[in-house]
Amino acid sequence: MSIAANISAIKKEIGNSNVKLIAVSKTKPIESITEAYEAGQRLFGENMVQELVEKYEKLPKDIEWHLIGHLQTNKVKYIAPFISMIHSVDSLKLLQEINKQALKNNRVIDCLLQLEIADEETKFGMDLAEAIELLRSDEFQELKNVRICGVMGIATLTDNPKMTAEEFYELSTFYKGLKDTFFRKDPAFKEISMGMSSDYLLAIEKGSTMIRLGSTIFGGRQAKAK
Repeated sequence: MSIAANISAIKKEIGNSNVKLIAVSKTKPIESITEAYEAGQRLFGENMVQELVEKYEKLPKDIEWHLIGHLQTNKVKYIAPFISMIHSVDSLKLLQEINKQALKNNRVIDCLLQLEIADEETKFGMDLAEAIELLRSDEFQELKNVRICGVMGIATLTDNPKMTAEEFYELSTFYKGLKDTFFRKDPAFKEISMGMSSDYLLAIEKGSTMIRLGSTIFGGRQAKAK
């Protein structure tokens, strides 16, 4: 099927829910992203800052770009002028740098706290205790140019749906705990970013509000766009 047909099928599958579809466009050429854009897709996710900046410069400016990969503090300045949301905030240090660069650009940048739910050493993210410590800190209270909108997590790469479901349930539980404790009166704290091409229906079932789909939309991985 075409990219447009894939997007249509996914949206039909999601139905009238409030789940946002993030088209993961990493390694995809401009032509493929344009095809998705022409099919009405406006939310795109990238992993690498350099690739994200290159695509931002070449594509329509009503696209909402989401940074979903690990972000180094020295790269924040390149995306701060335009990024719509950063999913992968995993430390106070990173959040402070995002706030610093957002202030320079006279912006408030939406962020998600990346929480570790996978049983894998290679995954980034904070545990719940670290997230609580961050949110309780005096340093966090001083940050006026970032807005915490929810949480993000990446499940273990496994063929075991029971394990995946348990990890998604864990992230949803973390989200509810943080909402009740720190963001009870904050309507902006409403997002749970979890679920990719292999497990997004399960993620939605467990409470996801943002799914990050690449191959389901674009097909198999292609060479990086020049």
